Amino acid sequence: MTSNNLGFKRLILAAKYSWQGFAVAYRKEEAFRQEAWLAMFAVPLGFYLGQTGVERALLVGSILLVLIVELLNTGIENAVDRVGLDPHKLSGRAKDMGSAAVFMSLVLAGLVWVAILWPIFIH
Repeated sequence: MTSNNLGFKRLILAAKYSWQGFAVAYRKEEAFRQEAWLAMFAVPLGFYLGQTGVERALLVGSILLVLIVELLNTGIENAVDRVGLDPHKLSGRAKDMGSAAVFMSLVLAGLVWVAILWPIFIH
């Protein structure tokens, strides 16, 4: 089956669905809300504090990566919960691995910020 949504219409629908994903994640997921607020401050700060384009990209990109991984983790959690709420070791593993991915993205962001800002603030 092929879609009739091609070209500009497809782009508009994709943007609509993406916005719906952001909105539901913000409404329903405390972790995403916290990380979104962090991003609202950290992204402009990353542009300001980065001294080169690469530094700005790393500072900002590491924060956006946290949001991306959180959205994927939420998707995994929702899909697992959709299948069933009964405890199952594979469901638990999937959720734990998604959580670990979020944690690793936070560690990466922290390391990037420290590595770039350390020489600026600690001479």
